[in-house]
Amino acid sequence: MFMMEAKRIITVIIGAFLLAVSLNFFLITANVYASGFAGAAQLLSSVFQDFLGMNIGTGIFLLLLNIPVFILGWFKVGKGFTIYSGISVVFSTIFLEFMPIIALSNDIMLNAVFGGVIAGAGIGISLKIGASTGGMDIIAMLLSRMNDKPVGTYLMALNGIIILLAGVLYSAENALYTLIALYATTKIIDMIHTRHVKLTAMIITQKPEEMQQAIHNRFIRGITFLPAQGAYSKIEKKMVYLVLNRYELYDVEKIIKEVDPEAFTNVVETTAVYGYFRKD
Repeated sequence: MFMMEAKRIITVIIGAFLLAVSLNFFLITANVYASGFAGAAQLLSSVFQDFLGMNIGTGIFLLLLNIPVFILGWFKVGKGFTIYSGISVVFSTIFLEFMPIIALSNDIMLNAVFGGVIAGAGIGISLKIGASTGGMDIIAMLLSRMNDKPVGTYLMALNGIIILLAGVLYSAENALYTLIALYATTKIIDMIHTRHVKLTAMIITQKPEEMQQAIHNRFIRGITFLPAQGAYSKIEKKMVYLVLNRYELYDVEKIIKEVDPEAFTNVVETTAVYGYFRKD
């Protein structure tokens, strides 16, 4: 258990480091903006410096933006997700404030692509272990639960505001290159984690009751038991069938390994859910 949690924290820190690298070495000097709260913090830092003459780092704004969102996420999204996301933001702030801002290239296209790819890698590995790199994921999740629309729709809308402001405050070219960076980030996240918000897990196990109890100890989800039998072994088992969101995938994988390491699990994308589905 300790080693698993230590690995999770180390992964979160690596994700935070990669996000800081993408900003300080590529995106900030090119005035190309990252996705999520990192991009919002970056834009605020630029506005305060260019229009108000106040030099406030991107990391400071990232931390300030996330504080109220994490308080909300603690009660509405989940304590585990919020704690690890908080660790990510704290280390992102430290790296952003103490790492130098260096222009590795003067080519804005190279900065947009490489900055977007590295940011996507940092966000992707954080999502894969059940955390995020900022509060925009939490806001999008809460809006999705309130209106039953895909999380991606709200992330796109929130990022669209960043792109629009970049175009208005600076230039249309900056906004267009920001689009390229966001596209690169999204593609890398899809490769590392998953682009699907809702997933279906089918777990074939001889310990269905223990599996159900362990899952419900972590979060509330409707679970269905279906009879199953091994075609070769003829051993009677049960299928534990549940729909979850992508932020819960890491926790489910961890539970399966703890309860029944020999369980056979198939996780597939879920394009739509009809009927009663517990969202909180």
